[in-house]
Amino acid sequence: MDDDHHHLNLFEAVVMLENSNEVADFLKDLCTPQELKALQERWEVCQLLADGELSYRQISKQTGSSTTTIGRVSRFLNDEPYKGYRKLLDKIKKEKRDVQKNIETVDSNGAIL
Repeated sequence: MDDDHHHLNLFEAVVMLENSNEVADFLKDLCTPQELKALQERWEVCQLLADGELSYRQISKQTGSSTTTIGRVSRFLNDEPYKGYRKLLDKIKKEKRDVQKNIETVDSNGAIL
């Protein structure tokens, strides 16, 4: 089988997971602890880069990531065509806005405004 077929099956399997606990269990089975740590580190770097408040050096100090890793994450966040990081960041941002909007439409007694 070609690589695209293997990747499609993996990606479809991930989409079938229903919650963060299932994703965590699957990734713990799939990845070594070091691989999982690297994925978590890249995701943290991505979020810090998206916030735009820290320099590469500050992100490196905070996360322990190399500036090479930070540069790679930045390239995929901003320049590469896949936009996977950006799509997820946008979804998270939208969900936070929706939650805030819902909070603002309910008063302290639980009545809808």
